[in-house]
Amino acid sequence: MTGSPGIFEPAHISGISIRNRFIRSATHEGMGDAEGAPLDSLEKLYVRLARGGVGAIVTGYAGVLPQGRSSFPGMLMMHDDALVPAYLRLVEAVHHEGVPLIMQLAHCGSQTRSLVTGMRTVAPSPIRDRFYSEEVPLELTEEGIREIIDAFVNAAERAKAAGFDGVQLHLAHGYLLAQFLSGYTNRRRDRWGGSLENRFRIVSEIMDGIRRRLGEYPVLAKMNGYDGMPGGMRPNEAVKVAMMLEASGCSAVEISSGTISEGLAIMRGPRIPTDALFAANFKLAAVPRLLRPGVARILPLIGPSSPKPYHSYNLDAAMSIRKSVSIPVLLVGGMHSLADASKAIEDGAADFVSMSRPFIIEPSIVKKYEERRQEASRCTMCNYCTIMIEKEPLRCWNGRLPQRA
Repeated sequence: MTGSPGIFEPAHISGISIRNRFIRSATHEGMGDAEGAPLDSLEKLYVRLARGGVGAIVTGYAGVLPQGRSSFPGMLMMHDDALVPAYLRLVEAVHHEGVPLIMQLAHCGSQTRSLVTGMRTVAPSPIRDRFYSEEVPLELTEEGIREIIDAFVNAAERAKAAGFDGVQLHLAHGYLLAQFLSGYTNRRRDRWGGSLENRFRIVSEIMDGIRRRLGEYPVLAKMNGYDGMPGGMRPNEAVKVAMMLEASGCSAVEISSGTISEGLAIMRGPRIPTDALFAANFKLAAVPRLLRPGVARILPLIGPSSPKPYHSYNLDAAMSIRKSVSIPVLLVGGMHSLADASKAIEDGAADFVSMSRPFIIEPSIVKKYEERRQEASRCTMCNYCTIMIEKEPLRCWNGRLPQRA
């Protein structure tokens, strides 16, 4: 498209200056301490990313309440004022490299484990999660919903106090706010369920609370353009959600897809990493070694594998949404080559390209792209990083586990 911006041109999101169109998408790093404060390893990772040329960094999800904490170890938290000083140091280190830092805020809803959190899981409706199937979650009461709304607003206020350039609400991948938006997981008959407007109500009240308390502080949202659940998010509904987000004062939307229950629908790849699943997954790690070959053969039949395509798989959803809103649109999902990223920007499908796995294997990939030393990520989409995060901090395994795993 003639006159379209280039991938390396600077841009803005609600006053946040970004030096190019590459965003490091939120990725759970497992680098928080027992209280949810960032460890030194997280600061080192973000500084490497900043020095590697990325335009902006979105943190791994940070919990707004202990009840909604992930079952994965090392989750960041932002539920307590006592955490702010540790984040001040983290933000200062990233800002020293000239890169903005945005905190993603989340509540896992039914996508966590009571055995880990010590609290019953909660959800809009008592629907057993297909992946976290150990228990039926408690249906949230009006009081519980109000507590969650306040928790998101309070967490955003702490993020601002810590110096973060903005926050991102996690409305994707089957976590709590996505559960409210989905007709599959939200079967309520009160004002929090039924119509899309009612299902969106919790998001609009969070946005309203943040706007009233923090003014024009940037609030982004990560949302699904679609998912594969029966009665779940569909492209036409996603367009409406994006429009409602814009009307509520949202600064930008990042378009993803899929839920945890859909297996590798979120982070796709050519094969199921069965050895990683047996090493780290809370269900399969308990399978006796003698039975594992047989279980590995039937896994594709009992659990959804990775759908095709593996590259640019949210492109069409992002383009439909970008045509319907005037706020910036971020595209994530299989953006593993400079050509695909550039084309998405030049064709007007998105304003920014977000990546996760390419930054795990190569934190300096943007600099390599800009200097034309590389044309595509070295990531093989093995997804060992996706599975092993249940056990260890984020790293690239490159399709191979050491003997100790």
